[in-house]
Amino acid sequence: MTDYAKAREIAEQAREREWTRPSFGKQLFLGDLRLDLVHPMPRPDAEQNARGDEFLHRLRRFLEDKVDPAAIEREAVVPQDVITGLADLGAFGMKIEPEYGGLGLNHLYYTRALALVGSYSPAIATLLSAHQSIGVPQPLRLFGTEAQKRAFLPRCARGEISAFLLTEPDVGSDPARLSTTATFVDDPDGGHYVIDGTKLWTTNGTIADLLVVMARTGSRISAFVVEANTPGITVERRNAFMGLRGIENGLTRFEGVRVPAANLIGKEGQGLKIALTTLNTGRISVPAVCAGIAKWATKIAREWGDARVQWGRRIGEHEAVGGKIAFIACTAYALEALVDLCSRLADDERNDIRIEAALAKLWASEMAWQVADELVQIRGGRGFETADSLAARGERGVPAEQMLRDLRINRIFEGSTEIMHLLIAREAVDAHLSVAGDLVDPKADMRAKAAAARRAGGFYARWLPTLVAGPGNRPGSYADFGPLAHELRYVERACRKLARSTFYGMSRWQGRLEHRQRFLGRIVDIGAELFAMTAVCLRAREDAARLGRGPQELAEGFCRQARQRVEALFHDLWHNTDDTDTRIARRVMAGRYTFLEEGVLDPSIDGPWVAVPRARVAAKS
Repeated sequence: MTDYAKAREIAEQAREREWTRPSFGKQLFLGDLRLDLVHPMPRPDAEQNARGDEFLHRLRRFLEDKVDPAAIEREAVVPQDVITGLADLGAFGMKIEPEYGGLGLNHLYYTRALALVGSYSPAIATLLSAHQSIGVPQPLRLFGTEAQKRAFLPRCARGEISAFLLTEPDVGSDPARLSTTATFVDDPDGGHYVIDGTKLWTTNGTIADLLVVMARTGSRISAFVVEANTPGITVERRNAFMGLRGIENGLTRFEGVRVPAANLIGKEGQGLKIALTTLNTGRISVPAVCAGIAKWATKIAREWGDARVQWGRRIGEHEAVGGKIAFIACTAYALEALVDLCSRLADDERNDIRIEAALAKLWASEMAWQVADELVQIRGGRGFETADSLAARGERGVPAEQMLRDLRINRIFEGSTEIMHLLIAREAVDAHLSVAGDLVDPKADMRAKAAAARRAGGFYARWLPTLVAGPGNRPGSYADFGPLAHELRYVERACRKLARSTFYGMSRWQGRLEHRQRFLGRIVDIGAELFAMTAVCLRAREDAARLGRGPQELAEGFCRQARQRVEALFHDLWHNTDDTDTRIARRVMAGRYTFLEEGVLDPSIDGPWVAVPRARVAAKS
């Protein structure tokens, strides 16, 4: 099965219910700018605002008074007194309902809390988000029985840490190859499961009290809540990484671990659906942290650009540096706007936000990395130097290089950029694919094509003439957005062009489209930029009454930058080196160019590319 087919199968299994409103993101890819789905943006009620603001105030004060982020980076551990203090604040139960001991905050304030924590200590943000976004609380809130909620959610809210265990040493983005097993055994107490296997990269796993474990029951995958102190569970090691040095991430082995049948989440075989549904909103935690770090980067870029003088001018006045500062500030504003919009959509349970959350995760992880990289460049040698080293010689200890390292993982975990491209492409072009056969069939007459377009809806139903005659339909006016109206008109035109480009790609490659992964990636990236442009226009309009012209200026700056990226992506859809690169890559793997490797030494430590789990070795022997 190809990667694209796998992504398609995974996406199909994620559809667990019907939403009462269509997806803004999906309609965007269909060439239909449904602004009514996001404007006006949903607003939390006054009581939610009051509770959220009060918690953010207490959280900020705790971080300032009790947390030393430099010590966490230096010692690679979050101190127990910090974890206890966060638990006392209720930070481990932000999204858990009050009836189960949590704070009951909505997604909007949850992501604002993660942005605040992430700007100060990304390791702590990872601890909190792994516990609540993908750990025990979220799958139980969505799929757990009332008995399970009452048994486990109060413990999570009090600060008992949870972890999510899916990945295995030889299983990354392809869960179909999962080898951990859960075998049912009948007994007088209602039965139990015996779990055997090995899990890798278990964030929070080395200190967790409760685990969500994905294991194979027969031919399908199921999900279980497992007590971390159950006999047979061994945390073999704590892993070390280039960034996020304070996270507790390890390798966990299960050998004959007995789990009560009552701890099965949902039904047998629903594990993959539970995991993917959890990630629908859980992914928003990644862009939240990205937004927090980008906002911090804006502060540092402003202060350093104003304080540092070279050749008689502040460095921020030099065009080469000023362009970087502008990029950082505009992108930070867009990141915050995108996170806020996704969070508000998530709080309105009528919305299907699979595409929106995935786009936010994809776009935010890539753009925040660029922001941090530009900050390091602006800081020069001081950007490459560690905060401790800077402070030791009497300068301000700015952890620019740490933030760059800490952000790098966001392009990999909770769906790598490449996997996100495939998943989003599958979701986004679903309606395209459903009617592509009729529309590209040279034997079908226009009546048949029109019927197929009406069935698909969106771009096909509304803009069918553009498939034959090209663009020319008049866009909306968006007059209430003032100077930003022309940006939304651009989004509308561009999303129609995006839909046409997708259609042309299907016409050109037909069944081979699934192999054109770089083409699909560019399609998704264009959609992500257009989504970000929409979010920033909405946010600027809302902020204008409170903050004056500033938000509009940032929004205009961002949209102009985004337009440049969009136009380049459109160009690269049809003018690229994809075929040449594919041929070269195959020849590299075939050993044709090994002469390039002459004259160097490999510093890697000897060992297999993937460690084979002990249980598998025993089975083979």
